[in-house]
This record gives sequence, structure tokens and C-alpha cells, in this order.
Amino acid sequence: MLAHDTKRNWQPVIKQFEAVVGKNGVVRRREELLTYECDGLASYRQRPALVVLPRTTEQVAAVVKICDQNQIPWVARGAGTGLSGGALPVEDCVLIVTALMKRILDIDLENQRIVVQPGIINNWVTQAVSGAGFYYAPDPSSQIICSIGGNVAENSGGVHCLKYGVTTNHVMGLKLVLPDGSIVDVGGSVPEQPGYDLTGVFVGSEGTLGIATEITLRILKTPESICVLLADFNTIEEAGAAVADIISAGIIPAGMEMMDNLSINAVEDVVATGCYPRDAGSILLVELDGLEVEVATAKHRVAELCKKNGARNITTASDPETRLKLWKGRKAAFAAAGHMSPDYFVQDGVIPRTQLVGVLKEIEELSEKYGYAIANVFHAGDGNLHPLILYDNSVPGALEEVEELGGEILKLCVKVGGSISGEHGIGSDKKCFMPDMFTETDLETMQWVRQVFNPKGLANPGKIFPTPRTCGEAANAQKLEQFKDVERF
Repeated sequence: MLAHDTKRNWQPVIKQFEAVVGKNGVVRRREELLTYECDGLASYRQRPALVVLPRTTEQVAAVVKICDQNQIPWVARGAGTGLSGGALPVEDCVLIVTALMKRILDIDLENQRIVVQPGIINNWVTQAVSGAGFYYAPDPSSQIICSIGGNVAENSGGVHCLKYGVTTNHVMGLKLVLPDGSIVDVGGSVPEQPGYDLTGVFVGSEGTLGIATEITLRILKTPESICVLLADFNTIEEAGAAVADIISAGIIPAGMEMMDNLSINAVEDVVATGCYPRDAGSILLVELDGLEVEVATAKHRVAELCKKNGARNITTASDPETRLKLWKGRKAAFAAAGHMSPDYFVQDGVIPRTQLVGVLKEIEELSEKYGYAIANVFHAGDGNLHPLILYDNSVPGALEEVEELGGEILKLCVKVGGSISGEHGIGSDKKCFMPDMFTETDLETMQWVRQVFNPKGLANPGKIFPTPRTCGEAANAQKLEQFKDVERF
């Protein structure tokens, strides 16, 4: 039985899909589709009409062509760990899931690159090359389960984005299936390509421009030396001042993360590292890497700056086992939040480092105003905040209040010169706040780009940009009609 009783006759379409991917490659039973009705943003749910599981570029292209010929909207999905509703199905859509596309196609250590399919898990890339002394730098907290295809779609970051950048800085080339089913290559196997940076346009486009089916990634040599420092402070303001001083001193750590008291106790309850003092107002994790002499010098300087700003204790670790233990709590922070509360709502905003202390105070005031506890876990080095708003979804009206609170935090980020997203993307969750950050002309220009690649609007419709139904943008709806006649080059 299909998930929806619609006017569309799905049987001929199902047969077409099965001819491409086989009967086992099409999910159609209502109970099986429950698995795919949301991504990591579980507060929004919508079952797709069908799920298709291709294994090759050619199969993806054939599936997309069938959708194009039948005017069927489609949404690409990887591991489903996204936190902005980017892979949320739309009504009566086909969900194209790349989870079975998990082959490593080529490893070129000499030129420091690896070619993978989109279903490869982030951490598998490092595992594939670590024995030869290499690693893949972008490392989201979900790196043991999130896929490279999803990382490309959302331009994911992670702990090491401070020094090494986010996904776009490590993608050299892409094989793409465009929304009409055509296959193109952008970028290449060398670091810099002449012409327009179409790779950069695609990374972070959240499935609205097509599907990446082969991804060429840059891999890095493992540093000669790595050291992690854990400093605990009485207040989060002291830790914030230490962050500013470390960057001002010209030191660029591989990663610099901060957690407040609420998140410290949450991870200790769940992970029990024994490393995070429960009475600390905040902790600061600083990872340094590079040449041995460079790391040794920076380690002492960072320790001095932390002490200057009130650090009570500083723990250092250079051996892999202890370093992993120090990071374990931070990596488990989102999961730990689920043990503090029946539900939590995570936001993802960016602010200038100089605004850190003031913004955290305002977030605390918003927490008191709305009556919801907020745990703060974030990439302190680049000002990427991840406030976790704790609530109970079974309480009538709670979700709406929490969404309003999350929106206030995003508006605060923009007000101080920041952004409404650092690495989670816009998706369904934040599209209403795009006009707070971008002018009408900015949004119109982005729509032109989208229409060039996706003129029929079938690829991930309703994502990124505000719509009349959800955002009160009815006045602009007529203007967007002009894009329907734009021809693809």
C-alpha cells in the first residue's frame, strides 16, 4: 500500500524506477516509509510517496530523469543526520537516498586526494588513509554516522574548521546529476581550476541544484605533533576572554571549543569522562597541531593566556588515548542533551568572537524570559554557536515557543554582525530568517542561480528560501514568477 492516496497513478512510475534500481531499490510500503519522514530535525515530519535507493551515477541520473519527465518533486537524502530539515520530504515527492552509494573509487596519496561516493561516512575517509599517515579534516560531531554527500550539501564544519576550514575548503571536484538528469563534472583533481567556481556554488546548496554522485576530496598529512589542553573557568565570560586573547596572540589552534556548566554536567552524566569539573562555569578545549617545536611553544603560551583570564586548572594531553578522552564529552554533547530533557531544539548561528560574552549574556536573558533552559556548546574559535534549548514536546505550545526563542537567537546573531548558520544549513528550519540577513535583491539573485540549474523547481522544493505559506512573503511571490521562464545555459 502506498503512503498517499493522491491523484497521481504511481504504478507506472514505480515500474520505471524498478527497471533502474530493481524491486529492492524502491521503498513503497507505508510502514517502511516511516524511517524517512524526517532528518535530524525531528520536529518536522512528512512521509515521501516513494523512496529510491540508487547505487551508481547512472542510476541516479535515470531516476532524476523519470522525475523530470513526470513532473515529480524529489529530495536527496544521505544519512539523515542534518539538523535543519534539509532532507525533509515534501508531500508526494520521491526521496532519492544515497546511502547505498558507499564506495571509495580512488585513493591518490601522492597528490593527496581521494574520490568517494556520497554515501561514504565522514569518518571512513580518515580510516581509509590513516594507515598511510593522512586524514580528512572536516569532522562534524556526527562524523561516525553522517555521510560525505550530506556534508557537501550542507557545507558542514566541525571541531577543526577553525584552522582547516569547512567542507568547501576540501572539495576539489564533483560529478553531478542536474535536475534534468544530465551528468556534468565541475572542479577537478588539481587545487585551483580556471573559470567559474561551480564547485563552490554547489557545495552548501542543500540539494537544490542537483545531486553529487562522485566527490573528490583533499586529504592532509597527519601532523607531527598534536596536543590538547583542557582549561576550566569559574565563568563563561572568563573562557570567552581567553579565546579572544589566544587568537589575538596570533595562535590558530586546530580547534577551540567551549561548553557551559549545564552541558558539562550533561556529558559527565552520560559519558562519565571524569575530565570535566562539574562545578566549572565553563571549560575550554584547545587542540594544537603542527611541528613538535611549534606545538610545544604554543602550548605554553595558550596555558599562560588561560591562566591570565582566570583558568583554575589546565590539563594537557599529547598521547592519542588521553586526547580522545578529553574530546569524548564534547563529541557527545548533543546526545547528552537528550538525557537532560525529553526534547531539545538546537540552533546554529555565528557571531564575531569579540561579541561572544555579550551574546551569551543575552541568550541567558532570553532563556529566563521564555522559561526554557539553554545549554551552550560551540566552536569558540570561529564564533559558531550551538545553543541547545531544552523542552518537552508533549506540552501544548512548547514547540512553537521554542521555535520563537530559537528565532530570537538567530536575529541576535545577525544584529551583532553574524550569520543565521555556520554549518547546519538553512533547510526548512531557518528559511523564514533569510530576509533578516539578506536584502530582497540578494535573495532575488540567489533565486536566479537556483533557476539556472533547477528551472522546474523539482529539486528539493521549499527549502532555503522563504515562501508565502510560511513566512508572510506573499508580496514577493509574484516577482518570483519571472524565474519560471529563465532558460538553463
